[in-house]
Amino acid sequence: MKPGLQPGAVGELIWNVDSSMVITLGGDPRATVFSTPNMIMLMERSAREALRAYLEPGEESVGTDVQIQHASGAGIGSVVRGEARVAGIDGKRIHFDVSAWCGDRQLGSGKHTRALVKLDRLIENLEKQSQEGPRAMRLTPNEGTLQGLQTLMVEQSGPVVTVTLNRPRSLNAVNAEMTGDIEKVVSWLLGHKDQIRVVMLRGAGDAFCAGDDIKELPGFTPEFARELSLRQAEMYLAWERLPQIIIALVHGDAMGGGCVAAYSADFRLASHDARFGMPEIKLGWPPGYGIAQLTNLVGKSRALEMCLLGEPLSAQKALEWGLVHELVPRCQLSQRGQVWAERLLKLPAEAIRQTKMLVHLDEGSQPKVAYRADTEAYIRCLQLGDATEGIRAFVEKRPANFGSKR
Repeated sequence: MKPGLQPGAVGELIWNVDSSMVITLGGDPRATVFSTPNMIMLMERSAREALRAYLEPGEESVGTDVQIQHASGAGIGSVVRGEARVAGIDGKRIHFDVSAWCGDRQLGSGKHTRALVKLDRLIENLEKQSQEGPRAMRLTPNEGTLQGLQTLMVEQSGPVVTVTLNRPRSLNAVNAEMTGDIEKVVSWLLGHKDQIRVVMLRGAGDAFCAGDDIKELPGFTPEFARELSLRQAEMYLAWERLPQIIIALVHGDAMGGGCVAAYSADFRLASHDARFGMPEIKLGWPPGYGIAQLTNLVGKSRALEMCLLGEPLSAQKALEWGLVHELVPRCQLSQRGQVWAERLLKLPAEAIRQTKMLVHLDEGSQPKVAYRADTEAYIRCLQLGDATEGIRAFVEKRPANFGSKR
């Protein structure tokens, strides 16, 4: 660090609060305020500004500690100011008193520490971390063998693996056991990025996947239902973090969680008899996960149509909407999947992996966290009378008679 920095030196930053910096409380747009994480970021970056003039070439400052109290709010469109004052210097660690303001009104205040680092050392550490292999949510790479599967069949042919959902009598509905099996496969794929490059996902019997196993729900406590829904949401989100390309081969129904499974894949090939849908509303609850990914894929208007009406889409309409890449006769589905796999295998492996990562990275963070709200809404509705009626009607194979006004 260059000489001259003294206690009392001040850094300042001014922002206009836009839609990316706010949170809406209680679902009421009138309660849209400058969020605490963004307020903290404003103060931290003000401290960074205070150090900027004293950094040597190849040197940067990084935050190591922050303790903040949020005192007041500011609405969208407000002009906010961050202020960071040097409180002390301890070698390569600089301590600040930080605050945030909207006009003369203090929004927050606290303490912040930044450390000076060499950029080349930082880059070296980041590169080492990237070489350790990816993580997919809470799942750890398994570099060993794949064992203990009860509801899936996994077949490997060189760098191509075919995963078959294997509960044909239940139309491959995803139960708690299958959730655990899919998590095992994801961990195994994470641990074999050099040996396996393409994964084909299909269903045994008459359907790709009918969704979550509704018949299990009456036996679940709310706590277990919440945990399982979160696991399933993270399981499907993990597919975009896999180094392999996933091709879903869809025939018959892909409903609810089965539809999420299909559109979580990188490519979707479907037979002409395939149907896609998000029918949870007809059972008495919203989708427990996957809404943000669906909206990214087909747009808000079509996502609303699928989720609010719960009607199935034909394969042709799914193709028109962008849910499907190609339609083929059912008897040619596996063969066509192999053609796509061979096309991918001719391309450079690392470039494929990096491109997949960058496409998902560019989506932003919202699809990665919105599933938590999906799950909470699902659990709330699951405990209402309409859900009880929806499950009973499903089991009895009759239309539901909903009556809840809540």
